Formats: sequence, structure tokens, C-alpha cells
Amino acid sequence: MSTPPPSEPRIDARYFPAAWDPGREIVVDPSSPEPLYHQVSQQLQRAIEDGRLPAGARLGNEVDLAANLRLSRPTLRQAIQTLVNQGLLVRRRGVGTQVVRTKVARPLRLSSLFDDLAGLGGKPESVVLANSVEEAGADVAELLEAPGLTRVRRLTRIRSSDGEPLALMNNYLPDGVIDPTDAELREKGLYQLLRSAGVRLHAAEQNIGARLATEEDAELLGEEPGAALLTMQRTTYDDSGRVVEYGWHVYRASRYSFNLALTNGSP
Repeated sequence: MSTPPPSEPRIDARYFPAAWDPGREIVVDPSSPEPLYHQVSQQLQRAIEDGRLPAGARLGNEVDLAANLRLSRPTLRQAIQTLVNQGLLVRRRGVGTQVVRTKVARPLRLSSLFDDLAGLGGKPESVVLANSVEEAGADVAELLEAPGLTRVRRLTRIRSSDGEPLALMNNYLPDGVIDPTDAELREKGLYQLLRSAGVRLHAAEQNIGARLATEEDAELLGEEPGAALLTMQRTTYDDSGRVVEYGWHVYRASRYSFNLALTNGSP
């Protein structure tokens, strides 16, 4: 009597929502030139992105998952780490590996985060931490390219989408450009308020970087101290060449990315 062929490798369904059957979705082909860890990570990524694995789903114990997939534990760990690095999975002490929300991918253009989130179908929300007029020191006047500036409006907000914090946003504006209430800052984006006041935005200079979250960052953004953050500094000009705002913001790298389109330049 011949031995029946082994069944398709599968992940224990206890670790996933009942609506997603990993036995039909995760298929590992040892004869493929594609690395095994990549086969697993790609299939898990597709399941996360199309909603079969929703935010909060747990992957369970790596030893059990590796056994069910008939893979070595290092191979499975590499597959999971790939998605952790992409911000799709997170390892939490005492909880295990969980699916997190898909990142917000923001194009690099002259728009506010509020506008981009609304355009992506999210529900942008803001907590206003500061909205005041202050004396403008020489350093602030230099940032706003206005040597004679004496007063400046400072804004600090936490921007969230669907109840989850994404960014800590700081802005300087020359006093008198706009005079927003806290309610307006909660309900509208900064660029929307500027345009409503008749400011014609024309161009911006922007720098993007990265740093680690401080304890204050972590508390405000719901991250762990030392987590990766994206940083952005932007100087925005109106159509007369005047600086109308300078912003310095930090974004959760686990939930946020920038998209940059590149074209061939002239030789």
C-alpha cells in the first residue's frame, strides 16, 4: 500500500480570524527559486493588505507556525521580521506578533496631512496642544525669512486617523496670516485654512529624515521609546514669494511613509 502524499503545509487556524483559511492561502514551494521566507512574507502581506488578516490578528507562537509550515524557525522568523520592518506586523511583549494597520502612504506634494488623509477615505482628527501668538525670536524670524518679524503664531497638534495617532505637528506662521480657533484647527487642515483666507500657496522646500522616539514622543504618539520616527521640515511660500508657514513634524514610521515619483532628468 503506497503512502499518501503529504498534505499542503498550513498555519494553525487558531491564530487567525475564522474568515481567513490559511490552509488555502499559505502554500510553500521548496522547489521554487524564490526564498521560502519571501514566499511566506508575500502571502501574509497580501492577506494583511486585502483585509483577510485584519488589524489586531495574532500570528501565534513562531515554533508552532514553523512546524505547521514545515519550515525552520529561522526561516519563519525572517519572514515575520520582513513584515515587522515594513510596519505591517509588530512584536509585543506578552502578546506576541500582531497585525497592525496598513501604513498611510503620502505622496510628496504641496498638501496637508489632513487633506491627504481625507482624500484616502480616512477620518482625520486633531488634538490641539498649542495655538497662540508669541514673540518671534531671531531664530524664528530667520526660519520664516522675515528679519523684522516681531510676533509669530505657533501651532502644535496631534494628527490622528480613525482614532489612531499618526503625527505630531508643529508650525510657525507670521502673525496675521490666519487667526484660527481651536475648533477650526480640529475640523480643517492648515492649508485649507490658509486657502480659505485667500493665501495662494505656490511652492515649498522640504527635508525628510528620521530619528528615534523620545519618551514624550512615545507618550503622545502611542509608540515605544526608541521607536523609529520619520521627520519633516517644510517651508511654504505663497505666490508673492513670502514664507507663510514653517513646519517641523514627526510621523510614526510604523504607520506612515512618503511616496516620491522620480523622472528622468536632462543629460
